[in-house]
Order: sequence, then structure tokens, then C-alpha cells
Amino acid sequence: MVCPMIALSIALVLLFVVLALPTVSDLVSLVRISIRRGRRTGTTTPGSPQFLFLVPAHDEELLLPSCLQSLRRLRYPRERIEIVVIADNCRDRTADIAGAAGVRCLVRTAPNEAGKPRAIAWALSQLRVTDYDAVVIVDADTEVDRKFAAQLAVAAPLAHKALQPYNGVSNRSENALTRMAAVLSGANHGLAYVLKTRAGVNVPLSAGMCVGSSVLAAHGWTAYSLSEDWELYALLTERGVSIEAVPGAQIYAQEAATLKAGASQRRRWTAGKLAVLATHALPLIRSRQTRVAQKLDGLAELSAPGPIVHLCLVSVAETVALLLHPPAGNWLAAALLATLLRPVVYTLAALGRDPEPIRAIGAFAFLPFYAVWRAAEPGFVPIDRARDSRRRAPPGPFLITAPLSTTLRIREIKASRLLW
Repeated sequence: MVCPMIALSIALVLLFVVLALPTVSDLVSLVRISIRRGRRTGTTTPGSPQFLFLVPAHDEELLLPSCLQSLRRLRYPRERIEIVVIADNCRDRTADIAGAAGVRCLVRTAPNEAGKPRAIAWALSQLRVTDYDAVVIVDADTEVDRKFAAQLAVAAPLAHKALQPYNGVSNRSENALTRMAAVLSGANHGLAYVLKTRAGVNVPLSAGMCVGSSVLAAHGWTAYSLSEDWELYALLTERGVSIEAVPGAQIYAQEAATLKAGASQRRRWTAGKLAVLATHALPLIRSRQTRVAQKLDGLAELSAPGPIVHLCLVSVAETVALLLHPPAGNWLAAALLATLLRPVVYTLAALGRDPEPIRAIGAFAFLPFYAVWRAAEPGFVPIDRARDSRRRAPPGPFLITAPLSTTLRIREIKASRLLW
């Protein structure tokens, strides 16, 4: 039994390394911030940058109107914004709705090359991207805050970098799941990503990403995987392109409100992220355009599980270590438990900033039940089966008159990435 126990200890050490990477990276970031304190990290450019808002849409006649309405309400010079909808292989009235809203619509018919990433690449090839300072990708199931563009403009000049806005939850008060998702979103976009930007390391890309026109001209759009946002993050990071968080620019989507909603989609996203890690870990390590701190943080972001999976992994590992008593089992159990300190600190800080902290704290009483359900959920799909997929959201207020069957179907498709 000696060799199996040693192997178990090695496995626990490897798990600890993976789970501890984000904490180590944050500590490095704090050191970098203290060293950089007092330095000017950049300059701003006067004037209003020119934005191209791309809205990829596949059969989104129910979701598109509120998205376009939010874009048209932006408090930003109208002449500095262009909105283009990509009606990708649509069989409904998506293109008609875009036209009725007075925005440009590109109609794409390519059933053999379906998928949001390929639709974006195709649209970029049809447009003069260099006429703009930056391109913003806005999913049809989201809505932007009125100050969204103005807040992005604060980070100008934009052409040579990428920006990630704050991803909020529009139905945060619906139930315990959505409240927890909102808190965890605040922990990431309002705290962790701000720390990374201040330290000069990249933040992950997600909904509402803003990519500079010079970045697209130099590198193109080559992210075609299931998790195109993680792939683009990895590609730009290994090529030395800066990705900054802009928490003042806020974009909102509804979060899945039931345990089963989006379970299969969540597994596909996880598989997609693992595929990006397997493909880009070595190029990131070898990159000569990326500093050591950025390599460390990039590997931490790509390998780290979500907070719920993290909790499940630690719970299982603790149980195994304490029951089987492998070499250094007690020390490993303590070390694994310590990796939970980072998500706990961020969560507590986010709870303190929540508009309804008492209700948010009460929502976390549901956390043990959710964690048990997640632990019993079927495992990840194989990486080689990860394919392009589309996200759909639960209905917003404008869907009140939609047929009940349609509303329920959309809610079942929507997945949660915040509660991984």
C-alpha cells in the first residue's frame, strides 16, 4: 500500500498547486502594485473614441429588441457609435427587427460554418474595422448600462488593447442562486479584476468585450473554439496584448434561476476552457512577449475551477486525506483548506458592497445544497468533443407577452458560468 499512498500524496500536491495558483498570483500582483505605486501607468486621449458595436444573433427575435434599445439609450455622441447586428443563419425575424430598429444588419447564411465565433470573424471581414477605435461584442441576450460607452472611453486610447466591462446579473433578486451569482460576479469584476489591472496583468474576457481596432488588424479574429472568450484571452495574452478591466462599464444578463437550467451547457463550457488550457498553456509559458507575472496569472486563470467546483474538490480531497492517511496527509489537508481563503475573502468583500447585503448573505445558506448537487452532477464532457455553441438567456421584461412554452424553453437553455 506504500506506492498507492505516495501516488495519492502526489495527486493531492498537484491539486494544491492548481488551486493555490490564483492566490500566489494575487500576492505577486499586490507586490507589483506596491512597486508601481506613484508611477503613471498610462495617458488618456481627449475626445470620444469611435465604437463599432457588433451584436451576433441567431434566431434572437425575442431577445434582440431590449438589447438594441439599451444600445440606443447610450449617453454617448451618436455620431461616434455604429451598431451592426449579425443575423447568423436565422430562421426567424431577427433581421427584420434589426432593420426596424434602424441599425445595420449583416445577414449570414452558412449552415456548414455555424457558430458565434465564425459569425464574428465573417462580419469583421465585411467591415472597415480600421475606421473605428475599438469593436465591442454585445450578445443579443444582454443589456448595457447607459454609461457603458462613456466608461470604456475613459480607458482611451483603445486601438492597441482590449477591455473587459463589468458583467452584472439583471435578475439578482429572483432567488438564492441568482443572488449568489451576482455576489460572485462582483467578486470577480469589481474586485479581483481591478486588482489585476492595477498590477498590470490581463483579465479574462467575457460578455461585452472591447477589442482595439489595431489589435484586430494585427492579429485578426482566430478564436473559433467552444469558449471563444477564453481562447481570445489566451491568444492576446501570449502575444503581449494588454487586457484591462473597466468596472464602470456595465453589461447585464439574466442568470439561470434553477439547478438544472444550463447544466449541459455548463459542462461544455468547462470542457472548452480545459481545451484552451491544453492548447495554450505551453505557448503562454514560451512566449517572449509576456512577463513572468503574466504567465503565472494566465495559467492560474485558465486552470482554476469556479468557486463551487473549488469547494467540492477541496471537500473531497480533505475527506480522502483524512480517511486514508497518505504521507503528509494532515499537512496536505490543511494546505488544501487554505486555498479556500482567497474565494472566501473576495466573497466577503463583495457581500459588503452588495446593495442588499443581508438578503445576499441569506442566499448563501443555500450554498451547501448547491455544492452537493454540483458534486453529484455528471462530469465534464471530453475535451475533443467541445464544439461551438450558443448561449441563450432567460426572458427579460419585454418577453411578458411571449408564449409560456417559449419562455420556459429559453430559461432552460441559459447556463450559469458564475457559479462554476
